[in-house]
Amino acid sequence: MKQTQPKNYFSFDVSMLLPVLFLTGIGIAMVYSASSEIALRDYGNEYYFFTKQLIFAGVGLCALLICRYIPYRLYHSLTYVLIAGAIIMLVAVLIKGMGHDVNGAARWLRFKGFRFQPVEFARFALIVFMGYSLTKKQDLIEDFKIGFLPHVIMLVIFSMLIIMQPDFGSTALFWMMAWIIMFAGRVRIKHLVSAFILLLPAAAYLIFSSDYRLKRYMTFLDPWKYPQAEGYQITHSLMGFGSGGIWGQGFGQGYQKLFYLPDPHTDFIFSVIGEEGGLRWVLIVLFLYFVILWRGLAIAKSKQDFFGSLLALGITVSITLQAVINMGVNLSLLPTKGLTLPFLSYGGSSLVINLAIIGILMNIWASQKQ
Repeated sequence: MKQTQPKNYFSFDVSMLLPVLFLTGIGIAMVYSASSEIALRDYGNEYYFFTKQLIFAGVGLCALLICRYIPYRLYHSLTYVLIAGAIIMLVAVLIKGMGHDVNGAARWLRFKGFRFQPVEFARFALIVFMGYSLTKKQDLIEDFKIGFLPHVIMLVIFSMLIIMQPDFGSTALFWMMAWIIMFAGRVRIKHLVSAFILLLPAAAYLIFSSDYRLKRYMTFLDPWKYPQAEGYQITHSLMGFGSGGIWGQGFGQGYQKLFYLPDPHTDFIFSVIGEEGGLRWVLIVLFLYFVILWRGLAIAKSKQDFFGSLLALGITVSITLQAVINMGVNLSLLPTKGLTLPFLSYGGSSLVINLAIIGILMNIWASQKQ
């Protein structure tokens, strides 16, 4: 007897897919607007970054489609392979001749003209590990040595390798993400709160032991005090939002991207959106991220398989936390961090990985319907 596929085999969670596609499309357009002058100056081609972002988006959408049909339980069995791969790449990026240095930070591996940022893959590997380990240890989850300590040890290993790049922003993201997943994984709140308090001195040491990070913190407190030095990025970002007003200057009409605002197509693309699209487009972007958060949490909540729930939660939290941090930095609500804005900022590693994990999230959603 011929078997037929389930009715939902070719279906997608439209409520999740549409905001992701809209953000990706907005990102492609804004990458062109934010980078055209820089690309013309540096490469003699105003479409240089735009063309590459189109390619990244195409590859990312293919990854989304592929991951939509790969059973998410496969990652459960590949947990330690993913962790080992992530650690190897994080180590490789620190080896001279293998890691690619940009502005003093060795965060990329280069391969035949393309750059890959291992921390993006490591983020997913950590989510899978947390989901796998917390699910496996539910019977003893309240035991400090079983339910809490192993996850913190893995987190410390990742953090040490990432800080050496250096990348303090991703380190902070990993810790926040892990704490939320452990809370959802039923780790004792006493362990989470106690460890958080004990880790505060370590965080303070990381800030105050580095002149670079200390200056960033002081700039966060009063960016206008250092408008031509450490506060240069933030003050120009705020000027972009201010000049955009409610309706914006119009697409392509922004002023700060003209060699005033550093990294307008990567870390500070949200400021370009605020200047050219005004408050209305800022609110649209916020709404789209809210929908992703809402749908992601709904998928995580409804999944009967605990591993699937934690995996869905980790994916959702990792994307939305990164978005919140990036937008907070652009608005001077948080100290400056080198984190891109998911789906919007220029960059192949971030866009491809984020679209791929959205595909995984949709596979979890589809498995609920079968």
